[in-house]
Amino acid sequence: MPSDPADYRSTYGDDPSQFGELRLPSSPGLHPVVVLIHGGCWKERYAGLRDMAPMADALKAAGVASWNIEYRRLPQPGSGWPGTYQDVGRAVDHLRSIAPRFQLDLGRVIVLGHSAGGHLAMWVAGRHRLPVQSALHAAQPLPVKGVINLAGVGDMAAFIPAQATGCRDPAVVETLLGGSPAVVPERYAQVSAAKLLPLGTPQILIWGQRDAMTPLQFGQDHLNAARKAGDDAKLIVIPSLGHFEIANPSSPAGPIVRNAVQTLLGK
Repeated sequence: MPSDPADYRSTYGDDPSQFGELRLPSSPGLHPVVVLIHGGCWKERYAGLRDMAPMADALKAAGVASWNIEYRRLPQPGSGWPGTYQDVGRAVDHLRSIAPRFQLDLGRVIVLGHSAGGHLAMWVAGRHRLPVQSALHAAQPLPVKGVINLAGVGDMAAFIPAQATGCRDPAVVETLLGGSPAVVPERYAQVSAAKLLPLGTPQILIWGQRDAMTPLQFGQDHLNAARKAGDDAKLIVIPSLGHFEIANPSSPAGPIVRNAVQTLLGK
């Protein structure tokens, strides 16, 4: 989909993939922020932040600022474990550096991701629960008011049987994390939102009924686990849509996603 240029670009590191794009509404005052995380099976060849630019434009039109982030993806140098996750965490925390200049309300930040980006968004919401010894641990991760997960897996080990269909790669998860669950179980535990529950923040899961890449069962499983852990979680299923359409703001998912954003920002 076509999109408008971003208002500002800011880097959070020295690598060419360590940057984000900020879009700001025209309204005055402090702006709530939606962090956008694109998908693409954690691979450079499939996607980049341009894929979430139409969503960023839609949010701007609705009066909400967005921080659309890029991060290192396979097989870029430094991607995988721990670099991909460290990038995402640093990108979110970078909001502290740019908030004063752009009047961003750090008390109203939510995360929205699609597919692999949905997985990363859920991880962002749960990273405050990481053990201190983790390579992904941050001393003061920026708190978020909620997370919107558009068809992203919450349990990486559970996704392995589906990765050949979902990502056209029978070993993308093992490549990303540097081994199987049997070899590096602690890595799977530290990147899977399902293993970090309770996240302590509201979670809205949005899925297409016809999703063949990350089937609806993944959303249902996370919903059940999150609620069992005491989290505020909701699953919205859109019967007519598949995997990619739910990230298209012009599809029937558009108003549903925007309503979810307003719901979380208002909490």
